[in-house]
Amino acid sequence: MNRNLLDGINFLSKLTPRRTLNAAKVFSSYYYSRMTGKASHWGLPLSIAIEPTTSCNLRCPECPSGLRSFTRPTGMLDENFYRSVIDELHRDMMYMIFYFQGEPYLHPSFTELVKYASSKNIYTATSTNAHFLDDDNARKTVESGLDRLIISIDGTTQETYEQYRKGGRLAKVIEGAENIVKWKKKLNSKKPYTIFQFLVVRHNEHQTEEIKTLAKKTGVDEVAFKTAQVYDYENGNDLIPLNEKYSRYKKNGDGRFHIKNELLNHCWKMWHSCVITWDGKVVPCCFDKDASHQLGDVNENSFSEIWNSQSYNRFRTSLLKSRSSIDICSNCTEGTKVWANS
Repeated sequence: MNRNLLDGINFLSKLTPRRTLNAAKVFSSYYYSRMTGKASHWGLPLSIAIEPTTSCNLRCPECPSGLRSFTRPTGMLDENFYRSVIDELHRDMMYMIFYFQGEPYLHPSFTELVKYASSKNIYTATSTNAHFLDDDNARKTVESGLDRLIISIDGTTQETYEQYRKGGRLAKVIEGAENIVKWKKKLNSKKPYTIFQFLVVRHNEHQTEEIKTLAKKTGVDEVAFKTAQVYDYENGNDLIPLNEKYSRYKKNGDGRFHIKNELLNHCWKMWHSCVITWDGKVVPCCFDKDASHQLGDVNENSFSEIWNSQSYNRFRTSLLKSRSSIDICSNCTEGTKVWANS
């Protein structure tokens, strides 16, 4: 059976009557809000992203973790706090992403965090630079029940890879992926569904076919091409690829660049998901990297209170009225991944 189909079946297996009812509430409140122009919400999130840590071993040039440029505190997710969040939400939520900023595997108990969510029948996913997927961590990852593993690999040669993944070693990434594939076979596990994510920038866009070959050789399940978010793009940037298919930006007649996607006054993410930082702050989405739009603190209020609060609905309503006026939306290009089966 197609591995992508197996992953889809695995995801759907997480549905329960209660989660299905919650999904119906979320969908209906989203479309009702779009029609009325006023935010209403009748359910709890279908998914959340939670941040294991802000720490990272690499220094990628367009990443706050890599640049060490955060204006918010750095640290590690507390395990007891994390379990309390899961305990509150697991009956309604079905998808959890262990990633916001930082490298998840730097959390000393990362696979235990995954295991706890998996024990609640939640679909679990993470994104990693794969430098810590040694043999032991690879085995623990498979045993944890992790459903989806995204491995960032932005080049097929060390010279190309390290131009963006500064401080990284391509050989470690490939070794980590091979360790996961090996332990899946040893433990007779279909999980985690493993993806090579290739961030397409100008210096590596000539390797898009080569990464497919490498993925097949390594044994991962899929390749995903991701367009790069660039902070300073209007006057051009050396990271913007020449092939417009892989770019979030398009050149105007005057030589300046603009975001290709139209910024519409609605956003599905504001109804079905959110991000919780390592220290408990609830923020709207992954584009709020500095947590500048804090809508609540789970250390002070329950998640349900925050999710249904006046301040959260005011934020949703402001987005429905004028999304372009919200700073974190200005460089949003939701939907700009180009998937390619390996």
